Amino acid sequence: MSETAYVKTEVSESIGTITFFHPSHNSLPGNILRELAEAIQAAGKNEEIRVIVLRSGGERTFCAGASFNELIGIEDFETGKAFFMGFARVINACRTCPKIILGRVQGKAVGGGVGVAAAVDYCFATKFAEVKLSELAVGIGPFVVGPAVQRKVGTSAFSQMAINATTFYSAEWARSKGLYMDIFDSAAEMDAAIFDLARTLVDSNPEAQSLIKKVSWEGTDHWDELLEQRAEMSGRLVLSDYTKTVLAKYRQG
Repeated sequence: MSETAYVKTEVSESIGTITFFHPSHNSLPGNILRELAEAIQAAGKNEEIRVIVLRSGGERTFCAGASFNELIGIEDFETGKAFFMGFARVINACRTCPKIILGRVQGKAVGGGVGVAAAVDYCFATKFAEVKLSELAVGIGPFVVGPAVQRKVGTSAFSQMAINATTFYSAEWARSKGLYMDIFDSAAEMDAAIFDLARTLVDSNPEAQSLIKKVSWEGTDHWDELLEQRAEMSGRLVLSDYTKTVLAKYRQG
């Protein structure tokens, strides 16, 4: 029996855990991106939730990025833009959420998955959580996720990943650049650390936390417009002859 994609929110001890899952290595089709953005927005408004944990299901890949099945099927600019706006909305939902979001990255993060990891406020990872911005390899570019990733790792490291698009960078490399705050040998150790910090935040002043988040995201008020412009860039490139040729190989494979 094939597993079904989902986004779900669970609340326990004032901790809201949002989990997304897709059987294809947690790749993100448009409907899952939409549900994920809506779940983050809803958790931000839920008075029962004091802190949010964002995670994916499964034990291996955190997020394989965009759904190749949907990329292959894009035939016009509006559809392309709409698809990439899904990632824009998830990033902006994290950015504007008034509550601190803790990220849980148990395995590899690729493309849009790196963007999701970069959009949370404090990110935990295991030693298996390698990162790769693979977009250039298929003729696009990490334009929508770029602002979030660059904000965390800096221009030099972002450019390195964006240009060398076929290379995975280690979890330790990502930690040294500021994408991950802590790295653990196992998911169990990581989960214990996440719970400890989440409990501390639950007992901390919510107003102060909201202000800390607002200060840490200063200078991003224009991101609604910026990420839409970036989605348009990607929406055009996905229609290019080069990208169509590359994607066709995946269809044939």
